[in-house]
Amino acid sequence: MLLLCGRMQHARAASNTEAFVRIYVGNMSYQTTPEGLRSAFEAHGAVDEATLVTDRETGRPRGFGFVSMPNDDEGRKAIEAIDQTDLDGRTLKVNEARPRESHGGGGGGGWRR
Repeated sequence: MLLLCGRMQHARAASNTEAFVRIYVGNMSYQTTPEGLRSAFEAHGAVDEATLVTDRETGRPRGFGFVSMPNDDEGRKAIEAIDQTDLDGRTLKVNEARPRESHGGGGGGGWRR
């Protein structure tokens, strides 16, 4: 489950001509809010979305999240500027997010007889 702050303001064209960067932010404090995360990155450019990943069972933050920035150059500069800096008492690990891996279908595992 994700906590969302803001919404995507820029649609990604089918040709993917618009440059944007999706950023992974790790080692976050459990007290960090989506708004606080957004604010840290807005100091370096426009932010489309800031999300915190939460545990499905408990709803508690898992200590990492993602930021989407519509301008590739601003996003890369934000990564350099924010990586290894302090936010809410924790030293952040920031880098460009890797594309999601496809894990196949809808969880067909489970019990076998």
